[in-house]
Amino acid sequence: MNQQRHRTAVLIVTLAVLLVSFGWAHAQETAASTSVNIAKIFAGDTPDNVADLKAMEAHIKALTAKVTPSTVGVQVGNAQGSGVIVSRDGYVLTAAHVSGKPGRDVTIILHDGRTVQGKTLGLNREIDAGLMKITTAGNWPFLQMGDSSKLKDGQWIIGTGHPNGYQSGRKPVLRLGRVLANHASVIVTDCTLVSGDSGGPLFDMDGKVIGIHSRIDSPLTSNMHVPANTYKETWDRLIDGEEWGWQPGRGPYIGVQGDPDAEDATVAHVYQGTPAAKAGIKSGDVIQSFDGKRVENFPMLAEFVRNKKPGDVVKIQVLRGERTVTLDVIIGRRGRE
Repeated sequence: MNQQRHRTAVLIVTLAVLLVSFGWAHAQETAASTSVNIAKIFAGDTPDNVADLKAMEAHIKALTAKVTPSTVGVQVGNAQGSGVIVSRDGYVLTAAHVSGKPGRDVTIILHDGRTVQGKTLGLNREIDAGLMKITTAGNWPFLQMGDSSKLKDGQWIIGTGHPNGYQSGRKPVLRLGRVLANHASVIVTDCTLVSGDSGGPLFDMDGKVIGIHSRIDSPLTSNMHVPANTYKETWDRLIDGEEWGWQPGRGPYIGVQGDPDAEDATVAHVYQGTPAAKAGIKSGDVIQSFDGKRVENFPMLAEFVRNKKPGDVVKIQVLRGERTVTLDVIIGRRGRE
């Protein structure tokens, strides 16, 4: 009898071990299958059923808890925007039109409402990239930057920020969207943005920063973000407080149009009221030098102009018929005249 009981007990234990093993293997297989499905969905596939939607919901909830602490509100002067902390010592990515210019004092509002002080650093106006640094001592919650070049059309993303500016008692607001287009200088998504979101982060589904909110398009479901890779590529310049580039439609100009059929820098048209018109440049002039540098064609002239600042006075030498004429041109800013 005792021997039979022993055999029964051994059998029960063996069966229990087998059942547990089978259950664990099945659970692992189910989890792996769910993980694969979610990965495919977030890469651009459409969810097929309620289970897919629940899995998406669970992942996004966990992701929200991860990304919220690093999303901050920023106040520079009277202007408000958003940002994201990307290093333990407090470097903050934002938009250039939020930071304004290097060396400004900024108040940074953490996700829990605490405020700390910071300084604006460098900015690239051409793509709207700006950098700030928290100057208050501390170790700050941060997130890593991802590889924005790997984004694919249709890929799911999330954006956080402070729409209409920071509001006491309200944590950073999260929006879910998808990538519409990805280029080296801009990411376009349908992740809805409003004023105050500018400078806030765009995340992939691993919680890595892959972009910064820049411009609200029309309709609201087509918005532009600065790719994370552009910050990494110019990191040293941004830390050093450099500022370069011009916002679209706001850069330096002189107001001439080149002859598309000419190999040199022949002026086809001079626009009324522009710096070129005021300086006396005329249609038919061939621009030969700009600020002492030889001009071989119109693309070269355009590059020389882009490297100047509005208000700079530049000597331009033109060939007018058989005469060489030297003129003083005051570089203008688009949108001013």
